[in-house]
Amino acid sequence: MHIALTLLAIVASVLVITAVAERIRFSAPLLLMLVGIGAGFVPFIHEPRLTPELVLVGFLPPLLYAAAIRSSVIEFRANLASIGFLSVLLVVITALGIGLITWLVLPVSFPVAFALGAVVAPPDAVAATSIARRIGLPRRVVTLLEGESLLNDATAITCLRVAIAAIGGAFSVGDVAISFAVAAIGGAAVGVAVAFVGGRIRRRVTNPVFDTAISLLVPFVAYLPAEQLGFGDAHGSGVIAVVTAGLLLGHKSPVIQSGQSRLAERVNWATIQFLLENTVFLLIGLQAHGLIVALRSDDTLSGLRIGLFCAAVLAGVIVLRLVFVALARVVLFRRTDDADSPPWGESLALGWAGLRGVVTLAAAFLIPEGVEHRDVLVFSALVVTAGTLLIQGLTLPALVRVLQLRGPDARSDALQAATVLQTASNAGLASLDQLTGPDDAPETVKLVRDRIAGRPDALWEQLGAGRGNDETPAEQYRRLRLATMRAERNEVLKIRSSGTVDHDVIEQVLAAFDIEESMLTIATERADRLSSDQSVATPIDPSGSCRHLEAAPTDVTPLSPSCEDCVREGTRPVHLRRCLSCGNVGCCDSSVGRHAERHHHQTHHPVMRSHEPGESWRWCYVDERLG
Repeated sequence: MHIALTLLAIVASVLVITAVAERIRFSAPLLLMLVGIGAGFVPFIHEPRLTPELVLVGFLPPLLYAAAIRSSVIEFRANLASIGFLSVLLVVITALGIGLITWLVLPVSFPVAFALGAVVAPPDAVAATSIARRIGLPRRVVTLLEGESLLNDATAITCLRVAIAAIGGAFSVGDVAISFAVAAIGGAAVGVAVAFVGGRIRRRVTNPVFDTAISLLVPFVAYLPAEQLGFGDAHGSGVIAVVTAGLLLGHKSPVIQSGQSRLAERVNWATIQFLLENTVFLLIGLQAHGLIVALRSDDTLSGLRIGLFCAAVLAGVIVLRLVFVALARVVLFRRTDDADSPPWGESLALGWAGLRGVVTLAAAFLIPEGVEHRDVLVFSALVVTAGTLLIQGLTLPALVRVLQLRGPDARSDALQAATVLQTASNAGLASLDQLTGPDDAPETVKLVRDRIAGRPDALWEQLGAGRGNDETPAEQYRRLRLATMRAERNEVLKIRSSGTVDHDVIEQVLAAFDIEESMLTIATERADRLSSDQSVATPIDPSGSCRHLEAAPTDVTPLSPSCEDCVREGTRPVHLRRCLSCGNVGCCDSSVGRHAERHHHQTHHPVMRSHEPGESWRWCYVDERLG
């Protein structure tokens, strides 16, 4: 009963505190940790013990897997060198640097000092990215932070194992090389094997419940065997195994899973990730009281010396990362358009986003009992974790504002999504022409064709949403359909109350409403994120440019301020486009008249551009390319 009540209290606290954080627009991880620190000093609250086994086996595998299946293999591979610099080289340099500081300040051997360096070296997989996404860091910085956080724990744990072996007296340069090789190769091999077997199994599973249950096993099936795989005292990396399996299965999910299975998995893992990552920060705060009490048992060091040591370690962790990122920024941001001058603003934000988390605190407990000043070392790990979360976590939003960094542009994303969906819809329409047979009813074929063509139209018109008070056709449809659906659902509930229809039948009808409503709600939320007063950055078309775009000018003088054809016909334009051959202004394909497209068919002018303020993108009707 005590365990059940403790779990209930933790989950309830996480939900309440997170809701309050969202309401007051404060970082949930920081608020959870602060509440945990305060709650730990309340006499009647017995804080749960945070053990290494609980964190490294219970929390870490599912958190890494949840992040890995949402990560892009393409982006990970494209930034592999940058991620390697951050997750391997930076971790080793930080471990050595903090080890040197510890060795100089405390009367401990260098292997013990290096163990603390390994403990505090890796930034947290959750803290930095959760704050980065909330404040809107550039997508390139978030990609590097996520990639770094997926692998740096493996480097740190390997360094810690080397340090513990050296504390016991068994240490050589060859052992270090073997440890890193076994960790990387063994972990990757297990991850690939788990992804291969799991993919083959899930390809044959059509039941979403079974498929989700299998996905819950994958992180542990990858982590545990990899940790047992070893050569001498060296062990494979469970972290690398989980990340490898998650990246591969996430990349293959559109092929090996049904749409229903992917939706179920996405919701379940989002829930698991939400509970685990927020519970972690609450537990970090709850450990403060116990570590302070344990610190009192070390009477060989003065409080001033302990405080100066903890401050030196915290400052060392922050400064080492800032210096490393500044020196290595040419390599880290080599994919920028101007490789000779990487952005200092993004480099500073990346360097300041090295927040530590639960792995640092859990790994500190792995330092062997009996090591001199162990309680001071563990307490310093708590200071680094809490200090980076508070100092860097609280100041990172202000730093981003001062540096004038912009996060992902919702309108640019909508433009890119419309381009991708337009290309996919064209492929679907071409396939429909080939599949249509003499027995297929023309009305059915037209319905399928209209639905395929309507999806990109709804995205194109989002770019024009918010320019005035009028609703776009998609907005009108969502408003009317949601209202009519409420009436339909109320009628079904009345029928259910009458008891005249079987419960299973009622549930089947309500489930159909739920699916349609969720699609409409998601579309509404995405549309609400678009701001009509910001300019639209034109994304690069994955198909490249074309000769029509290269030959066309970037702008021409418009013949009219709006669509004159809509004025003559008495219809309303949704989004305006300007012909770059003659300056004619016409409405987009989401408008009733579709006058821009009609103008192209009549004149064969190939390229138009957006006529909306803040938008500079062009579109080739012939090759269907964005420019």
